[in-house]
Amino acid sequence: MKVIIIEDEKPSARRLQRMLKAINVEADTMLHSVEESIDWFNNNTHPDLIFLDIQLSDGLSFEIFDQVEVKSAIIFTTAYDEYALQAFKLNSIDYLLKPIDDEDLEAAVTKYKARLPQKTNIALDFEDIKKLLVNPIDRVYKKRFSVKVGQHIKLVNIDEVECFYSENKGTYLHTTEGRNYLLDTTLEALENELQPEMFYRINRKFFVNINAIKDIISYTNSRLQIKLNNYNNDQVIVARERVKDFKQWLE
Repeated sequence: MKVIIIEDEKPSARRLQRMLKAINVEADTMLHSVEESIDWFNNNTHPDLIFLDIQLSDGLSFEIFDQVEVKSAIIFTTAYDEYALQAFKLNSIDYLLKPIDDEDLEAAVTKYKARLPQKTNIALDFEDIKKLLVNPIDRVYKKRFSVKVGQHIKLVNIDEVECFYSENKGTYLHTTEGRNYLLDTTLEALENELQPEMFYRINRKFFVNINAIKDIISYTNSRLQIKLNNYNNDQVIVARERVKDFKQWLE
């Protein structure tokens, strides 16, 4: 089985390579840009399986398919859940949200192997996808959440929320007044509902409000610890794979 990784962040690519090796999958080729990938596909035998980041340093990875007819199966990797629906319209086996979980990765590879020797061609309407991804001008984000308090329904405005977090299979919001409320949703669903300039998903458990950050401290394994104004139920740690993007988001 020939496998390649297309990922613009080299540390993330190497981490994925190590994770694959741990489940006996060798990915010897790593590409880091749209331009490099197009050149590689034009001069090499196409692989059986591609691990493909959606956003590369020089554009969206969908642009590769605009130049090259790729017939490989694809497992998408990205920090942006909003792209999932379009990604699955390609010849996608699975979709992995960063930071990638070991169990999720193994399940995706198992799913790919179970499909063999079935082959299907990629079908891609690039222009429609480009419009969706590059110009999401008309997107409307949540302005408030309704939460149940006893027999009452309380409205919480978005600027009153310090963070969203998951705990014991529940999703909660924590307010600037220090209150926690259970929501009838998931963190994955919130990906498309929160204004990206205000909220950032720092790991699999937390979204934080930029206006609620009191302090940022260097932490073990190249991670960052965030101190929020009121929330102190648990440590708030930026996953190592998200530190670079988190720093860019702060600016």
